[in-house]
Amino acid sequence: MPKTIARMGKQKAGPEQIRAVIEKSLDDDKAEDIISYDLVGRTSLTDYIIIASGKSSRHVMAMAGHLREKLEEAGKHPHVEGMEQGNWVLLDAGDVIVHLFRPEVRSFYQLETIWSPDSMGHPA
Repeated sequence: MPKTIARMGKQKAGPEQIRAVIEKSLDDDKAEDIISYDLVGRTSLTDYIIIASGKSSRHVMAMAGHLREKLEEAGKHPHVEGMEQGNWVLLDAGDVIVHLFRPEVRSFYQLETIWSPDSMGHPA
């Protein structure tokens, strides 16, 4: 039986629900090294940033495609960049931003050093 994400009446899914949808989708797609940063009250850019890796460009692109579908089912229409190459795909759903990388690209850019609580002056 296909899984669907139900909207709550006419209410849009909130950031916490969107974050849960994303994390479940990444887990289902066997994403590696998933890190989720709660940035509520720390920046006006977004509430959550999620970073994950795929094993190959094809894996990254497949995860991004699934995420886009799940987010659209939840009432979000994310801005997506990087789908053509699959080295680094960004999905911006407003309250939640997702970065999907091939491992060597993730290692090169080291986004964790920018968004970790310690680097933002907020120890975990």
